[in-house]
Amino acid sequence: VIVPFVAYCVYYYAHVFKNAPYKFSEFEYMSFEYGPGADSLVNKYNSKTGEYQYVDTRDSIIKMNLHIPKEELLYLHRKAADLGFWDFPTVEVGDTTQRRNGMRPLRYVIEFKYKRKAKKVIYDESFNGDERLKDANQRLIKEIKLVLAKEEGKEKD
Repeated sequence: VIVPFVAYCVYYYAHVFKNAPYKFSEFEYMSFEYGPGADSLVNKYNSKTGEYQYVDTRDSIIKMNLHIPKEELLYLHRKAADLGFWDFPTVEVGDTTQRRNGMRPLRYVIEFKYKRKAKKVIYDESFNGDERLKDANQRLIKEIKLVLAKEEGKEKD
């Protein structure tokens, strides 16, 4: 009973992993943009070009070239998979007219590009969908920001 079950599991899961839609071996780049509203995504990063731009605490735009190691990109790929990024809706936007402390809600654009597929999600802080989906978006955003900050810290040292 056990041997046929194990053989079936190996056959089934080998096929599932072989046909996985987003394989890191086909990974090309990841891009991340955010800012207040759709027209001012001033904070940007692209892992293919290494272009990194952000607004610092003094409202100055900082531009630099930042290359994230393959291990960190693999970490972000796996984190996205763990959080279900591949199943997120493409557009998660709420009431774009609402403001907090006079500011428009932040909008995030996250894209993972592979040889045969790509996944791009537009997430707005004003999105009023499922709380679990909002939490998953926020956790992925936090992880991306942490990796960028860590690599930027290494560059400055």
